[in-house]
Amino acid sequence: MKALFIGGTGTISAAASERVLELGGELWLLNRGGRSHGAEKSGAKAGAGKPFETREKLHHIQCDISGESGAAEKLSGLDFDVVADFIAYNPSQVERDFRLFQGRTSQYIFISSASAYQKPPADYRVSEATPLANPYWDYSRQKIACEEFLLNVYRNEGFPVTIVRPSHTYDERKVPLAVHGKNGSWQVIKRIIEGKPVIIHGDGTSLWTMTHAKDFARAFTSLMGNIHASGEAVQITGDETLTWNQIYEAIAAALGKQLNAVHVSSEFLAAAGRFDFSGGLIGDKANSVVFDNTKLKRLVPGYVSKIRFDQGVRETLDYILSHPECQTDDPEFDTWCDKVIAVREKALAAFRA
Repeated sequence: MKALFIGGTGTISAAASERVLELGGELWLLNRGGRSHGAEKSGAKAGAGKPFETREKLHHIQCDISGESGAAEKLSGLDFDVVADFIAYNPSQVERDFRLFQGRTSQYIFISSASAYQKPPADYRVSEATPLANPYWDYSRQKIACEEFLLNVYRNEGFPVTIVRPSHTYDERKVPLAVHGKNGSWQVIKRIIEGKPVIIHGDGTSLWTMTHAKDFARAFTSLMGNIHASGEAVQITGDETLTWNQIYEAIAAALGKQLNAVHVSSEFLAAAGRFDFSGGLIGDKANSVVFDNTKLKRLVPGYVSKIRFDQGVRETLDYILSHPECQTDDPEFDTWCDKVIAVREKALAAFRA
């Protein structure tokens, strides 16, 4: 199989790239360059013991896909069995991909998002039949608009599209959390290590699903070249459902620390300024969801997610704690957490007086 990945260095695309090469496929990565591949960072050495960047069946096209004429020149004379765009976020980008790849690929895969599903949900059980509507998050609305364009050109012009909807995928460099600052999860991890209180949205009992990037990659590559996936939207998530309390407890347990949880309503966090939680919380993680992966398992018989969250996050934390470059402090978020918690304690004290 000859595949082109646009992007290829992010959480899900790096794992998918690694998997394609493990399966013996020929992979082309189109990106601007300058960012190490996730497999190289993790020290993965599949493929005759060679570092990821030097595999014989790996090719690089260094260009900015947003410059369409330059990309067209770089892609001249190349056709692919599969093209997957991991970095398209708005309709103009998928319209560009349509112009670039119409007639040049047997399958175009668009990476959408499970956050596009109806918010608030009418039913906590989520499948591909769940309506798409998210008034709280522009990111999700843009993904919905992308899907609508692609399904239209599939129906009317035969463009061979498959839509994939992941949800909260993590790898060895990323601890998945709901409430964190601009620099990612490290400051929350640091607060747990130091015994400081950690904010959990709501009362922590809403349901959520985490997906390890390796599980995502196994499902994703099984959809590549799958004739039954043409014209379909397919969600790829883990099979394990957890409460947010369980998620944070698993992280603390992996660190060998006691969790000091402070519960604050999602609405309060979204209104508290500094950080925009209206999309990521109100429009996503504050809602209870249980994903029904029946469709994926019908398209990929025998597929199951293998990495339980408490096991996966332990490996992630081992990696982060042994790699100082992953430990980026976020003093602004740390101060904000202390302020929110202090306001909460002051309000409670007023009622105790």
